Amino acid sequence: MEYFAFQWHITDSCDQRCEHCYIFSEGHPKLIEMSLERAEQVIAGCEDMCKRMKRLPYFYITGGDPILHKDFWTILAMLKARDIPFTILGNPFHLTDDVCRRLKENGCQKYQLSIDGMRATHDFIRKPGSFDTTIEKIDVIRRNGLRCAIMTTVSGTNIKEIPDIIDLVVAKHVDVFAFGRYCPTNTDKSTHIEPLEYRDFLGKVWRKFEQYKDSGTTFNLKDHLWALFLYERGLFKIPTEADKDTIYDGCHCGDCHLTILPTGEVMACRRFNSPVGNALKTPIHDIYHSDRMNAYRQFEKFEKCRKCELLRFCRGCPAVAYGYTHRFYAPDPQCWKQISDEL
Repeated sequence: MEYFAFQWHITDSCDQRCEHCYIFSEGHPKLIEMSLERAEQVIAGCEDMCKRMKRLPYFYITGGDPILHKDFWTILAMLKARDIPFTILGNPFHLTDDVCRRLKENGCQKYQLSIDGMRATHDFIRKPGSFDTTIEKIDVIRRNGLRCAIMTTVSGTNIKEIPDIIDLVVAKHVDVFAFGRYCPTNTDKSTHIEPLEYRDFLGKVWRKFEQYKDSGTTFNLKDHLWALFLYERGLFKIPTEADKDTIYDGCHCGDCHLTILPTGEVMACRRFNSPVGNALKTPIHDIYHSDRMNAYRQFEKFEKCRKCELLRFCRGCPAVAYGYTHRFYAPDPQCWKQISDEL
């Protein structure tokens, strides 16, 4: 059976105030933490949904920094008792050998850290000292039997530093590296990347990935515009047997991923404002099959992608498009493909 991914924010509490954070993008909100009783309700609801859909649950536990939740270890124990695998998306500041051993014992498969530039840029985006602490904790994670992933948020601020980050993560024997684009949370477009600039950037990064293909680091092609990049270079071909009405890949919004916030609110995608229900009030299975969720599955509404032969494999990032336009089906602002006006 295939996995269904739940990105679960168990607390808003965090040691950092990152420039691209959704929680703190509009000031200083009241920090919310999900109670242990409600956490157990969420787990049961996700299990029920996956059982009914013949899928397996997989949790990406995050926050804020999830380790700051007062019942963090109890929540992990509940997942372990149910044999549910999970990854932690967190900060580096509270990681020690003892903490990482406990994570491993409780069933954690992977710990994801962020590097958003080399030292000066990363510390500007996150906080002073964050870069050096992150680099130090990669070794702590790996020597205690956990896989280590590094995620980068790419914007006009740090785009030129990504090749250096790749060199760094390979040198540190990181298990997985991926990046996604910054979703604007306000009207400031100083982080904007022009479409052809982004295509050139992917070319530089692809050469790095090819250089390090035997390094032991897995390069996750998280950004769906990779499909367009590889298609244009003949490295991805549309399967001849592909059903013209089937969505095979691309944006996971409305498909195989949901986000649950500390309030129980469910988002179709955490990267933009997309509430579809509340897991503490409505069975999450019903939320997934609701009209509010179906609003993100109307692929014929994509203003640009519907005319593209890659509709079933790409669709760019609708969350980035929403950040620029507040329209989910608007064209991806970094997509460089020229599309005919003829349907």
